Formats: sequence, C-alpha cells, structure tokens
Amino acid sequence: MAAPQVASAGLPPALADATRDETSLRRFLHGLPGVDQVGVEQRAAGLATRSIKKASKLWAIDTAISMVDLTTLEGADTTGKVRSLCAKARRPDPERPDVPKVAAVCVYPDMVETAAKELQGTGVDVASVATAFPSGRSSLRIKIADTELAVESGATEVDMVIDRGAFLSGQYGKVFDEIVTIKQASGNAHLKVILETGELTTYDNVRRASWLALLAGGDFIKTSTGKVSPAATLPVTHVMLQAVRDWHTETGELRGVKPAGGIRNTKDAIRYLVAVHEVAGEDWLSPKLFRFGASSLLNDLLMQRRAQLEGHYSGPDYVTVD
Repeated sequence: MAAPQVASAGLPPALADATRDETSLRRFLHGLPGVDQVGVEQRAAGLATRSIKKASKLWAIDTAISMVDLTTLEGADTTGKVRSLCAKARRPDPERPDVPKVAAVCVYPDMVETAAKELQGTGVDVASVATAFPSGRSSLRIKIADTELAVESGATEVDMVIDRGAFLSGQYGKVFDEIVTIKQASGNAHLKVILETGELTTYDNVRRASWLALLAGGDFIKTSTGKVSPAATLPVTHVMLQAVRDWHTETGELRGVKPAGGIRNTKDAIRYLVAVHEVAGEDWLSPKLFRFGASSLLNDLLMQRRAQLEGHYSGPDYVTVD
C-alpha cells in the first residue's frame, strides 16, 4: 500500500498516520470500538416506532422526495426508459409543480449521456454506477475506464463498489488504494462508495469499511448495490451514520450516507429520516448528505403526499409509473 497524498491531505495527524501503510491502516481499523449488536438493533427498533406529527409529515415526504436517487440498473434498460425516468425526476408529479425534484438519476455508464442531456440545467444530478458494478470483480484498469466513461459522458456523481473479497480477506490497503484511485478518476464528480453491507456479515465490518471509505476520500458511504440481500437495513444505516458523525467530530468535514435497496414505502423512508436526525444530526437532513437509492419508493411518497393534501388515498393510477 502506498497511500496517495489526496487521501491524507488535511487530515488530523492521527487519521493521516492511519493511512501511512498497511500495518497502520489495519491497526486503526481494528482499533475502532466494537459495535454493540444488541444495542444498535434495539435503538434502531426503538426509533422506528416513533411517530411524527401530521403537520410534519408533508415536510418529511417532501424532504424524502428531494433525497431520492431515482434508479434504473437493469440489463434491459433502454434510452426511452431513461428519458422517461429523467422526466419523472424533473417533475415527479406532473399535476403538482410544487413537488420537489429528486436529487439524482442513477444509471449505468452507457446511459449517462442520455440522462445528462435530459437533465441539463435542471439541478438534478446524474449518477452512474461504475467499477464493474455490482460485483466489483475486474481489473483496476477496467474500473478506471468504467469511471472515466461515466464522467466523460456527463456524470456528476459516481457510485463505485468496493472489492469485498479483498476487504474480507484483510487486504485493507488494496481497497483503500482503489478508492483513492477511483476518486482521482472521478475528477469533480462526487464519489459514493458502495460497501455492499449484506456481504460484510458483521456490524464491526460495516464500521471498518465505512471508516476505510472515509479515509480514502469517499464523499458518501452507501449500503448496497440493491442486487444483494439483505440490502439497506436500519441498524446498518445507524452504524454508517455514526461513522460520518464521528468523522465530522474528528475532521470538521461533512460526509454523506446513502441507504439503497429495499426501501419501498413512505413509512420506511420516514423511519430513516428519524434515524438521520437522532444519530447523525439535523445537518444530515439534506440531499447533500443523505440519499435514498430507490426505484419504487418515489411512487409511494407521491401517493402519500396527495393523501396528505387531499384527505384521501388516490391510488397508484394517479402517479406515473416507472
């Protein structure tokens, strides 16, 4: 491991020293406090039971809409499907112009050019998965080319996957160097680092992977590709929110969190917003620092929003489908 300067520049001495070499990185990651499994699961379950006042629900729904990364990552994706998704991102409810735009549209690299044209000047970001998504099983050369294709085509955000095999076998330096390299290849695009927490097996591994990604320069840490079960869970998201909160305490920098996969309804989205507020803090209640990776969530948010305003449930026929 040869830690590039881009990762350690500006870090407090203790964190900069952690990236000096493989031994230092291992010592730091294994020196992090262990996660109390029972404690984190109980707290997540307890916060999930909290209700919010009716007056706050519309705000919560609009906030969640503004945090959605509207996503299509299928082998059957077409330019027509991506254009339709972009139209929905710009104007989620065509009959209600006051509905916020979503945060981003997330597509494969070869669909970025289409999305970028459709979203130009709208304020909606174009996110692209990269680095041999979803497996991450390819050479670094291919992963760099994948990233460069996305950015050159107009991506303003890159969602990379870490090499879980390398991480689980203790090759932390390899994972660190790869994230730093992809960060450099991303240029001015924001980098979201997908941990694929369903394959990390323990909360301690989630905490270590979160800190590893933050040390390497990730702007966001993301739970999942959405292709592995389990995907996002509240306890795992709590652990990741703790990591970005503690990172801010240590460095003064604000980094984001993105749960992805399995968040399909408004009730679940609000549970995540409560967790964000209680675990990380109010600063994170912004699409700049918290996102939902989702495809079907937006429809339920729109239906629930109409129910709040109209006093009755309209049903799925009253919103556009993906």
